[in-house]
Amino acid sequence: MIKEHDRVVLREEVPEQGLKTGDVGTVIHVHKKGEAFEVEFVALDGETLAIATLDASEIRPVQRKEITHARLLRA
Repeated sequence: MIKEHDRVVLREEVPEQGLKTGDVGTVIHVHKKGEAFEVEFVALDGETLAIATLDASEIRPVQRKEITHARLLRA
C-alpha cells in the first residue's frame, strides 16, 4: 500500500507537466483511501518542478535496487 512520503514511479507520461514514464516523485497526499495520490516531483537541486494528482494505476512503488536517472524537465 502506497502512503504519504513514499517514493513512487510514474507508469505513464503526464505531458502537460513534462513528466515521463519512470520519473520518481514523493507522495504528499493520499486521496480516497489510495484511489488517487498527490505526487511532488523535485529536481536534484531541491526545486519542486511539478505536483500532479494521479490515479493509483498511474504510479507504482519504488522497487528494491532501482536507480534514478537525471534528465532536464521540458514542460
